[in-house]
Amino acid sequence: MKKLIIFDLDGTLALSKSAVDQEMARLLNSLLNIVKVAIISGGDWPQFVEQVLDHLPKKTALKNLSILPTCGTKFYQYKKDWKLLYEENFTLEERDKILRTLTPVLENANLKIRKIWGSQIEDRGSQITFSALGQKAPLTEKKVWDPDFEKRKKMVESLSKTLKGFSIGIGGTTSIDIVKRGIDKAYGIRKLQEILNIDIGDMLFVGDALFKGGNDHPARETGVDCIQVKDAEETKKIIETIVVLLKTISEKVK
Repeated sequence: MKKLIIFDLDGTLALSKSAVDQEMARLLNSLLNIVKVAIISGGDWPQFVEQVLDHLPKKTALKNLSILPTCGTKFYQYKKDWKLLYEENFTLEERDKILRTLTPVLENANLKIRKIWGSQIEDRGSQITFSALGQKAPLTEKKVWDPDFEKRKKMVESLSKTLKGFSIGIGGTTSIDIVKRGIDKAYGIRKLQEILNIDIGDMLFVGDALFKGGNDHPARETGVDCIQVKDAEETKKIIETIVVLLKTISEKVK
């Protein structure tokens, strides 16, 4: 069985920008008691705290948990407290180029957005995220805006022609994430390999956007075994299965 289970966050462990529910928190706690876990997603550190860490049981084995915000451009590890091991921030020139490119692409995309809740563009230091309906849009609106990803696929195709030095991927329910080229979830997985000293073959990645153009897709490039899920409920079933299998193997070894 695997030594490290890696999860995406939004759409995989929880609804978009929502907290994990009690059942998911309990399952993650059970998993962390028997195997190392990593969570890698487009959100920044505060989002991981609000969505996951604040909801885990008090005695969760955090030493077995690695957090990789902004698609792996940052890495947090727990040793008595959470420590930032690295971050791959944009230069001022890179940031300016991305922001200058986004505006005309948005104008030409004909996205048919009726209302925006909050800012559409968020600078996360190591990642710039475009959220079509705004950062604070209600989930009910987000779910119906681009369920087949077609609107964002066209935007990614257009942005890729201009932003050749960057990695661009679809994330969440309405978002597009832009990071430095080569600094994506594949980069994060290789960092996990290096820092945790775990081979790629001993890892499993679970995500909802493993399709081409999705921000989970770079994980496939590493050769890691992947499981595509449609939502958090499907992820729960996978975690339950892994926990049972690992416990069974552990008992047989004893």
